[in-house]
Amino acid sequence: MAEMTMEKAKHTPKRVFINNIDSYASKCIAKFLSECVAGAPAASDGEMETEEEEERMIAGAFQIVGTVSDRSEEDRPYMQEEYFQLNRDELLPKLMECDVIIYNITQHADQVEEALWAVSALHNKIGNFTGQKTFILVSTVMTWACSKPVNFDDLELPFTDEDFRRRRAHPNFKQHIDLEKRVVKMGKTDRSLFSTYVVASGLQYGMGEQVFHFFFKMSWLGKENEIPVFGEGNNIVPMIHINDLASVIQNVIEHQPKPYYLLAVDYSNNTMKDIVKAVVSALGPGKIQKRAFEEAFLTQDLSVMEIDSMCINLRMEAVHLKELFSIRWVCESGLLDNIELVVEEYRQTRGLLPIRVCVLGPPAVGKSTVSKEICEHYKLHHIRLKETISETISKLEDAVRNADPDAEDENSAAEAQELLGSLRDSMEQNAGLLDEQLLVKVMKDKLMSKPCRNQGFVLDGFPKTYEQAKELFYAEDHESEDGTSQISSYNKKIMPEFVLCLDASDGFLKDRVMNLPERLVQEYNYEQEHFLQRLDGYREKNTEDETVVNYFDELDISPLYLEITSDDEPDSLLLMQKIFDVVGQPRNYGPSSQEVQEEEMRKAEQRIKREAQEKAEEERREVEEAGQRAARWEEWCKGLEEARQQEEELLEAQSVPMRNYLMEHVMPTLTQGLIECCTARPQDPVDFLAEYLTKNNPLNY
Repeated sequence: MAEMTMEKAKHTPKRVFINNIDSYASKCIAKFLSECVAGAPAASDGEMETEEEEERMIAGAFQIVGTVSDRSEEDRPYMQEEYFQLNRDELLPKLMECDVIIYNITQHADQVEEALWAVSALHNKIGNFTGQKTFILVSTVMTWACSKPVNFDDLELPFTDEDFRRRRAHPNFKQHIDLEKRVVKMGKTDRSLFSTYVVASGLQYGMGEQVFHFFFKMSWLGKENEIPVFGEGNNIVPMIHINDLASVIQNVIEHQPKPYYLLAVDYSNNTMKDIVKAVVSALGPGKIQKRAFEEAFLTQDLSVMEIDSMCINLRMEAVHLKELFSIRWVCESGLLDNIELVVEEYRQTRGLLPIRVCVLGPPAVGKSTVSKEICEHYKLHHIRLKETISETISKLEDAVRNADPDAEDENSAAEAQELLGSLRDSMEQNAGLLDEQLLVKVMKDKLMSKPCRNQGFVLDGFPKTYEQAKELFYAEDHESEDGTSQISSYNKKIMPEFVLCLDASDGFLKDRVMNLPERLVQEYNYEQEHFLQRLDGYREKNTEDETVVNYFDELDISPLYLEITSDDEPDSLLLMQKIFDVVGQPRNYGPSSQEVQEEEMRKAEQRIKREAQEKAEEERREVEEAGQRAARWEEWCKGLEEARQQEEELLEAQSVPMRNYLMEHVMPTLTQGLIECCTARPQDPVDFLAEYLTKNNPLNY
């Protein structure tokens, strides 16, 4: 029982603090340490010596805690606790709870001051320690950047760990070297309680990249024909894979070596030019271009610290790593010798995985329209047969025309000339078409190109037959035991992940072609006779035993069948949404800050334009409505006047008999009565007149 208790105590996980865990280097170190297991042997072959040792590897060796600079929804299963915006009074108790404190200052200069505070605060609390604590400062070889050569007579003699007292820092890294000295000094007080180490890291690479990410990204995007090398590029850059750096830190924690200053660099002596060329050859166009070093400062994606780091020129050898530790190197010989591994890590870590789609279907079903929308959504390359052949011929002509007889690639120029001749001869003999073998070669070369392998592609309407599919996707370096090709021998680098089979009724397709503009009919060769022949040919091929769809089925790639029944926009949007749901999220770089800014400006311009159009439309409607109101008012007034005139005329017509009667029978008597009244001048004229009219009423006669 006592032995079991001791064994358990022996493998109690150490609590490790790491600053800025959401930064590149700290995150990789944290992930690496969290995956270490207690009791793992240090042998470089990585094999267990006994079954007992294997059984003891049941618990993690380290519990990781640390600070983060931003709140994020990112899941960090490798962390036990994370601290956000703690002040120093709150952070110190957290540090006191840890067995190991790691401060990484290789990326952010603002962490230098905090690291100095942390080591000083812990040193002041040394009397309160309940056990040994280890402080590891992950610094940078930039504190060696201005060191004088070890031997002026032998400039190729490398610096080693033991030369650390002679180191001289780059002007922008004076604070770093001062911190290194303070850390070393504080570790000498009582190493049994507080041991300190400085690990001077070479420029880090791997697992997604940081310093060299600019070159990886430019190469992957493939938008430039030549990738820049700033300056001559002959400077030797000390480097280390980030997981190898993490392994060094693990060994320091576990073995507590006597030397307190260690270089962490691999055993390569690569120049900056060689590094960029290796990245460009693996991911991009394969060509580099020397540019003035000052242009690096105009590059938005490079920080000043990264630019300073890339101009370092040092030969270094990590002697202590070789003598004291047995490290399981990932890239012991450097980036150039392990470029394929590093490139694959870059793709996997950043999720830059190609999306490969094949769109099949009868003529006029809408393959090109669907392919174009997929390409725009996922930023893929649209591969069409006619355009690919034209592009290939154009590139071959340029290669032959611009061939340099003194260049190293003289053989490739001769190959280009030979292939160009074969293509031209084939097209002359086949009425402008290529024979099957050359056709497949051209398409296969296109799919194997760096842009298609980086971002992916949408193969539009090709292959058309089972045999074409078999030849196109066949892996030339894979053969069965008896030397014959097998259906399973396919090239995984170009095999589509998603196969979309569009279809529609013949009647729908004929109606669609009849309603197409003449320009599109000519472009796609959809004249009635040709279209019907192509449609019949497609239907006939797809009733055979061996079809393109059957080929993908045999490889367990299940096609997505989509029936086209309408040209209406809502139906098209639903179709594309279904495709996007199947294919999933994009696997490329999101928009850059410049692209985001341009998109915002474009949206702002569209909004302003839309608002101006709406305002102009509203003003037009108001003017139109005002005109309509004025016209209606004028019409109403005119109608009212006509009605009044008609009423007056009616009244006038109705009053004529009455006037005639009055003039004939009443007015004479009334006139005579008034004359008599004026003559008689009675006291009451009204009574007088009334009596007169009564007596002389003509109706009384």
